[in-house]
Amino acid sequence: MIYKCLGLMSGTSLDGVDGAICVTSGRDIIRFGKTYFRPYSSKEQLILKSKLNSWPESADLEEASKIVQNAHLDVIKQFPDVDLVGFHGQTLNHNPILKRTFQLGNGEELAKLSGKKIIWDFRTSDIDNGGEGAPLSPFFHFACTKFLDIQETVAFVNLGGVGNITVVNKDTQTPEEENSLIAFDTGPANAPINDFVFSRLGFLYDKNGDLAHRGNVDKRIVDNFLKLDFFNRKPPKSLDRNDFYFLSELVSNLSDEDGAATLTAICIETICMSLKHLPYKPSRWFICGGGRNNRTIIKGLQKRLNAPVLTVEEVGLDGDMLEAQAFGYLAARVVNNLPLSSPTTTGCKRPTIGGRISKP
Repeated sequence: MIYKCLGLMSGTSLDGVDGAICVTSGRDIIRFGKTYFRPYSSKEQLILKSKLNSWPESADLEEASKIVQNAHLDVIKQFPDVDLVGFHGQTLNHNPILKRTFQLGNGEELAKLSGKKIIWDFRTSDIDNGGEGAPLSPFFHFACTKFLDIQETVAFVNLGGVGNITVVNKDTQTPEEENSLIAFDTGPANAPINDFVFSRLGFLYDKNGDLAHRGNVDKRIVDNFLKLDFFNRKPPKSLDRNDFYFLSELVSNLSDEDGAATLTAICIETICMSLKHLPYKPSRWFICGGGRNNRTIIKGLQKRLNAPVLTVEEVGLDGDMLEAQAFGYLAARVVNNLPLSSPTTTGCKRPTIGGRISKP
């Protein structure tokens, strides 16, 4: 059966909620459709930011919960004729060591208010089955390569608050097959750069990477940072946005330009370091997420990776909406009882079926 799915995504950059249509059987992508973005106001952002790192039992989340619910409802209203809604919620905390992850947002409530069938809570089953609950886009990335008729082994690198990589093996037919995918979080991406630029200049991000481009990299800081255990640890592995909170302290004595350049170099180098964990090498790298608009990151990767580096737009995908489309695609997998993760994407014991279905 073919479903018209609306995927919703609110990332750790806290810029707002993406909504995007993915028409799919849950195995194949048939086509992509309309998209919509609902930004968070500065006040909403401040409230949500103040709740980052919270667990459900440790904070008063009523106001933040209302913001998440209303913003997602605003997006759903733009898509009256969908079969399913994939609702990820707002990640406030993720700790794979504690085997815990927390996304703010109640799918049951959203189903009542929107009148739509809501598919949500995508990560819990994976964690219950020994996985880290992240990353969850790899099965969608696999479907994208089939949709685009890509016949080679390629890597998708998503540069959000945190960076993650999915490598799709050209020799496999389904995402749950052994060795079909390898995926893991690579390290910090936009979050430390954004936080640094905001604290120094009041800008939300380093537009085009211009500030970093004018600065000099403090190589000593970069080299020391890359010695952290995380980068040598074999995947699967995942991160929370705040895992490298001490980065701001490391660059606190640098100028605005040099601080941005150093944090940007860290993002680039952690992606390059991921190569040592890959059993098969990508012949092309596709960059998605907000970081693909940072020319300094893209040029750095083009210089350091010995294969073509392209933004996903260059192969016909929508880099702003890819994660939202992913949760539309995963919603169809949930209703078809198909796995969302595998041992080489999250570390779960076996390919794992997950998600909850809430009817209006």
